[in-house]
Amino acid sequence: MVQQEQKYIHDGYQHIVDIDLKNFFDEVNHSLLLQLLYNKVKCETTLRLIRKWLRAPILINGVLSKRSKGVPQGSPLSPLLSNIVLHELDKELEKRGCKYVRYADDFSVYTKSKSEARKIGNTIFLFLKNKLQLPINLEKSGIRKPVNFEILGYRFVPTYQKGAKGQYQLVVSEKSWKALKEKLKRITRKTTASSLSERITNLKEIQRGLINYFRMGSIYGKLKELDGWLRNRLRYCIWHDWKKPERKRKNLIRLGVDQHHAYQWSRTRMGGWRVAQSPILITTITLKRLEKKGYESMLDYYFKVAPQFNEPLYARPAYTVV
Repeated sequence: MVQQEQKYIHDGYQHIVDIDLKNFFDEVNHSLLLQLLYNKVKCETTLRLIRKWLRAPILINGVLSKRSKGVPQGSPLSPLLSNIVLHELDKELEKRGCKYVRYADDFSVYTKSKSEARKIGNTIFLFLKNKLQLPINLEKSGIRKPVNFEILGYRFVPTYQKGAKGQYQLVVSEKSWKALKEKLKRITRKTTASSLSERITNLKEIQRGLINYFRMGSIYGKLKELDGWLRNRLRYCIWHDWKKPERKRKNLIRLGVDQHHAYQWSRTRMGGWRVAQSPILITTITLKRLEKKGYESMLDYYFKVAPQFNEPLYARPAYTVV
């Protein structure tokens, strides 16, 4: 989906109609949805069950309230029924020959001029309002250029290369980076009662989930910076776990530090975070030692799964060896 958006942008469709549906799952009209279902499904029992499910009362402040619109969230049936409603939008856009991409209730239309984008935007607004009876969040909707557009955690930035005018690369949005960093902070907080192996296991789950999702983006520089920060957080946790100076001295000796420096470093008056970034721990709790404990850098995993680093041999350019 994101690659299709990038293709449209590279083909010159750089005026994007970005429409945000306001509380979409809470605004789906039951009568419209059931009519669309009836057009395809003639089984009365199935329709009766869906109607009962849609109109099941909800608990609000301890009081059961009737539901007149909206699709209950959390069920596998919710996205299916919602897509049935928005399929009408797909057909309308295809009928008009629009270049568009839709994922659930997130969709955008790509045009070559601002006037065309404004025209299509007005048409979609009226179709959603009159035909599908869905409200639009006007504050979050608008006509955007690629550099101001975000979707599903991705954003677009220009490719600064000679002869690559109008080309954009995928990067991760600042909001997504911030959310990731908060998750990593929670796991590597020194006061969290976890062993080093437990921290590393939890980190792997989050790191792999994020990198698999954003593997098509250009995130090399960000991951390199994040890896260094994360290793220092782990060193800080280890230093904090050693607690007493004498224990720190003995552990430093085990890691290869001579008696004199081990004694000095174990009695340092520097704070734990400064120690983690100093030669005291960088030269002792090395990357190789962390890897023996099961640590894997995000950059290494990115190189394994990113499609740009794992092209099939026949797709790679040939180089002459001199």
